[in-house]
Amino acid sequence: MQIKEITTGKKDFLDLLLLADEQEDMVDRYLERGRMFVLDDGGIKAECVVTDEGGGVLEIKNIATVPKSQGKGYGKRLIEFLEEKFHNGYDALQVGTGDSPLTIPFYEKCGFKRHHVVKNFFTDNYDHPIVEAGVRLVDMIYLQKEL
Repeated sequence: MQIKEITTGKKDFLDLLLLADEQEDMVDRYLERGRMFVLDDGGIKAECVVTDEGGGVLEIKNIATVPKSQGKGYGKRLIEFLEEKFHNGYDALQVGTGDSPLTIPFYEKCGFKRHHVVKNFFTDNYDHPIVEAGVRLVDMIYLQKEL
Protein backbone atom coordinates (compact mmCIF):
# COMPACT_ATOMS: atom_id res chain seq x y z
CA MET A 1 0.00 0.00 0.00
CA GLN A 2 1.35 3.40 -1.00
CA ILE A 3 0.00 6.93 -0.53
CA LYS A 4 1.30 9.52 -2.94
CA GLU A 5 0.64 13.18 -3.58
CA ILE A 6 -0.85 14.23 -6.90
CA THR A 7 0.36 17.65 -8.03
CA THR A 8 -0.75 17.65 -11.68
CA GLY A 9 -3.69 16.06 -13.47
CA LYS A 10 -5.97 16.16 -10.41
CA LYS A 11 -9.03 16.20 -12.69
CA ASP A 12 -7.96 12.77 -13.96
CA PHE A 13 -9.50 11.52 -10.69
CA LEU A 14 -12.81 13.32 -11.24
CA ASP A 15 -14.94 10.14 -11.13
CA LEU A 16 -13.55 9.35 -7.68
CA LEU A 17 -13.82 12.98 -6.49
CA LEU A 18 -17.47 13.06 -7.53
CA LEU A 19 -18.25 10.13 -5.24
CA ALA A 20 -17.67 12.45 -2.27
CA ASP A 21 -18.84 15.73 -3.80
CA GLU A 22 -21.26 15.11 -6.61
CA GLN A 23 -21.27 18.55 -8.24
CA GLU A 24 -18.19 19.35 -10.32
CA ASP A 25 -18.28 23.12 -9.84
CA MET A 26 -18.15 22.55 -6.07
CA VAL A 27 -15.04 20.36 -6.52
CA ASP A 28 -13.53 23.13 -8.65
CA ARG A 29 -13.77 25.53 -5.69
CA TYR A 30 -11.03 23.72 -3.78
CA LEU A 31 -9.26 21.25 -6.07
CA GLU A 32 -6.44 23.46 -7.36
CA ARG A 33 -5.68 25.11 -4.00
CA GLY A 34 -5.85 21.76 -2.20
CA ARG A 35 -3.28 19.05 -1.79
CA MET A 36 -4.43 15.74 -3.23
CA PHE A 37 -3.33 12.30 -2.06
CA VAL A 38 -4.22 8.91 -3.51
CA LEU A 39 -3.93 5.51 -1.91
CA ASP A 40 -2.66 2.82 -4.26
CA ASP A 41 -3.00 -0.81 -3.24
CA GLY A 42 -2.77 -2.76 -6.47
CA GLY A 43 -4.59 0.16 -8.14
CA ILE A 44 -6.06 3.43 -6.87
CA LYS A 45 -8.44 2.62 -4.01
CA ALA A 46 -9.05 6.03 -2.41
CA GLU A 47 -8.27 9.74 -2.59
CA CYS A 48 -8.44 12.83 -0.42
CA VAL A 49 -8.01 16.56 -0.89
CA VAL A 50 -7.03 18.84 2.00
CA THR A 51 -6.78 22.61 2.27
CA ASP A 52 -5.12 24.99 4.69
CA GLU A 53 -7.99 26.99 6.21
CA GLY A 54 -5.72 29.24 8.29
CA GLY A 55 -5.45 29.44 12.04
CA GLY A 56 -3.74 26.05 12.22
CA VAL A 57 -6.70 24.20 10.67
CA LEU A 58 -6.30 21.65 7.88
CA GLU A 59 -9.59 20.67 6.25
CA ILE A 60 -10.50 17.49 4.42
CA LYS A 61 -12.50 18.83 1.48
CA ASN A 62 -12.94 15.50 -0.28
CA ILE A 63 -12.30 11.90 0.68
CA ALA A 64 -13.61 8.94 -1.28
CA THR A 65 -13.00 5.23 -1.71
CA VAL A 66 -13.74 3.23 -4.84
CA PRO A 67 -17.12 1.57 -4.14
CA LYS A 68 -15.89 -2.04 -4.40
CA SER A 69 -13.06 -1.19 -1.96
CA GLN A 70 -15.21 0.49 0.70
CA GLY A 71 -15.23 -0.97 4.19
CA LYS A 72 -11.63 -2.17 3.93
CA GLY A 73 -10.02 0.63 5.96
CA TYR A 74 -8.70 2.75 3.09
CA GLY A 75 -10.50 5.93 4.17
CA LYS A 76 -9.32 5.49 7.75
CA ARG A 77 -5.77 4.90 6.51
CA LEU A 78 -5.85 8.17 4.55
CA ILE A 79 -6.97 10.05 7.67
CA GLU A 80 -4.16 8.42 9.69
CA PHE A 81 -1.72 9.44 6.95
CA LEU A 82 -2.91 13.07 7.15
CA GLU A 83 -2.51 13.04 10.94
CA GLU A 84 1.03 11.70 10.65
CA LYS A 85 2.06 14.03 7.84
CA PHE A 86 0.61 17.28 9.20
CA HIS A 87 0.64 16.99 13.00
CA ASN A 88 3.65 19.31 13.33
CA GLY A 89 2.27 22.07 11.11
CA TYR A 90 -1.39 22.19 12.17
CA ASP A 91 -3.39 22.19 15.38
CA ALA A 92 -6.57 20.57 14.07
CA LEU A 93 -7.93 18.46 11.24
CA GLN A 94 -11.52 19.20 10.30
CA VAL A 95 -14.08 17.89 7.87
CA GLY A 96 -17.47 19.15 6.77
CA THR A 97 -20.17 16.68 5.80
CA GLY A 98 -23.90 16.23 5.63
CA ASP A 99 -25.82 14.90 8.60
CA SER A 100 -25.77 11.39 7.17
CA PRO A 101 -26.00 8.09 9.05
CA LEU A 102 -23.14 6.84 6.84
CA THR A 103 -20.54 9.58 7.20
CA ILE A 104 -20.95 11.04 10.70
CA PRO A 105 -20.35 7.66 12.45
CA PHE A 106 -17.28 7.04 10.25
CA TYR A 107 -15.67 10.33 11.27
CA GLU A 108 -16.61 9.87 14.93
CA LYS A 109 -15.01 6.41 14.85
CA CYS A 110 -11.87 8.11 13.49
CA GLY A 111 -11.81 10.40 16.53
CA PHE A 112 -13.54 13.51 15.19
CA LYS A 113 -15.99 15.45 17.37
CA ARG A 114 -18.79 17.73 16.24
CA HIS A 115 -17.57 21.31 16.10
CA HIS A 116 -20.06 23.60 14.35
CA VAL A 117 -22.86 23.70 11.77
CA VAL A 118 -23.35 25.77 8.62
CA LYS A 119 -27.12 25.99 8.16
CA ASN A 120 -28.60 25.27 4.72
CA PHE A 121 -25.20 24.67 3.11
CA PHE A 122 -26.40 21.92 0.78
CA THR A 123 -29.65 23.62 -0.19
CA ASP A 124 -27.89 26.95 -0.81
CA ASN A 125 -24.87 25.66 -2.75
CA TYR A 126 -26.01 22.69 -4.83
CA ASP A 127 -28.26 22.82 -7.87
CA HIS A 128 -30.09 19.63 -6.92
CA PRO A 129 -31.06 17.81 -3.71
CA ILE A 130 -28.23 15.79 -2.19
CA VAL A 131 -29.50 12.55 -0.67
CA GLU A 132 -27.36 10.05 1.22
CA ALA A 133 -28.70 6.85 2.81
CA GLY A 134 -32.23 8.12 2.22
CA VAL A 135 -31.58 11.41 4.06
CA ARG A 136 -31.75 14.75 2.25
CA LEU A 137 -28.73 16.78 3.30
CA VAL A 138 -29.43 20.36 4.34
CA ASP A 139 -26.84 21.57 6.88
CA MET A 140 -23.06 21.10 6.77
CA ILE A 141 -21.85 19.47 9.97
CA TYR A 142 -18.22 20.25 10.79
CA LEU A 143 -16.21 17.82 12.86
CA GLN A 144 -12.70 18.37 14.20
CA LYS A 145 -9.92 16.51 15.91
CA GLU A 146 -6.73 17.80 17.44
CA LEU A 147 -3.47 16.94 15.74
